[in-house]
Amino acid sequence: MIEKPELKRGWTTGSCATAAAVAAFCALAEGAVPTKVVITLPRGETVEFNIERLSQSTACGEWAEAMVIKDAGDDPDVTHGARIVVKLWWGVAGSGISFRAGNGVGLVTRPGLALAVGEPAINPVPRMMITQNLVATAARLAVTRALDLVVEVAVVDGERLAEQTLNSRLGIVGGLSILGTTGIVIPYSCSAWIHSIQRGVDVAVASGARHIAATTGRSSERAIQVLYGLPDFAMIEMGDFVGGFLKYLRQNPATLERIQRITIGGGLGKMVKLAQGNLDLHSKRSRVDFAQLSQWLREAGIEFTEPQEPPTAAAYFSALAQTNPPAADGLRQEVSRRAVQIVRDTLDDPNAPLQLEVLIPDIHRG
Repeated sequence: MIEKPELKRGWTTGSCATAAAVAAFCALAEGAVPTKVVITLPRGETVEFNIERLSQSTACGEWAEAMVIKDAGDDPDVTHGARIVVKLWWGVAGSGISFRAGNGVGLVTRPGLALAVGEPAINPVPRMMITQNLVATAARLAVTRALDLVVEVAVVDGERLAEQTLNSRLGIVGGLSILGTTGIVIPYSCSAWIHSIQRGVDVAVASGARHIAATTGRSSERAIQVLYGLPDFAMIEMGDFVGGFLKYLRQNPATLERIQRITIGGGLGKMVKLAQGNLDLHSKRSRVDFAQLSQWLREAGIEFTEPQEPPTAAAYFSALAQTNPPAADGLRQEVSRRAVQIVRDTLDDPNAPLQLEVLIPDIHRG
């Protein structure tokens, strides 16, 4: 048996910004240009980064900047290879360490995130990581001056890269967010997507949404958004992680109480898997049970001819629709009804007045 090679881990934009900030501070404090720096991550690990570029003003000590190229390892991250630039300069006495958004880093324009409206989209953990590493570097260099510093983080071409993220939906405009809770990118980790789902819920509720729709993909999203005329901020792109979406709501009852209606939508195959009790809808982690589909029809008293081993749920439904349209309609109703029950059970509040529905836009009627 051939063993698969271990996937290479990478570093978050927060870690890269921290390394660039440390390098810039070394130049600001000493005039020396480090080609490498070592930083400490939130859990105590130390990592060495290459400094790709560092420039300094002609008036020594006025300002300095450094750049780190992000390495996301084997993760298919849109920011892999992004150039993270940090510029530092001394601020007003007593101001402490403050943060600014440079070109390619977004600004927060909607409530609901961990940052106030108007703040640069440099998340709390990266801010903490930058601050702690700057303090440690100042101690190592025996800098006695108070750390009244302005830290400006920029991402080259960040505004274009942000178009491939959910930032605009979260109300982050003008570029990317500087992210990371551990400083490490785990290849193909679900955590980043689930984090974006959770922040999407927070922003939707803080923006006043009382009806939110969580969908598995863009096609179902467009159909449901048009059907109900929902604003972008009320749409949650959950992908396969319906469990991550529902469990977050269950863990935050105050958030759930502010929502009056939840619509969950997706293709037939994924909604069948949800109806069959799966909360992770990825094809590698859940399968459609066709025998159970047939059993549902029998339990509903619907006469039908068993389809001949259809390869997909859509083919199963199509076979029914061609030979017995009422059976196909009955199956649609059973899938929706059972999926709604799974949602209620997961939210753990069967008596809540919350309106719940599960729609399959490609076949749903009425």
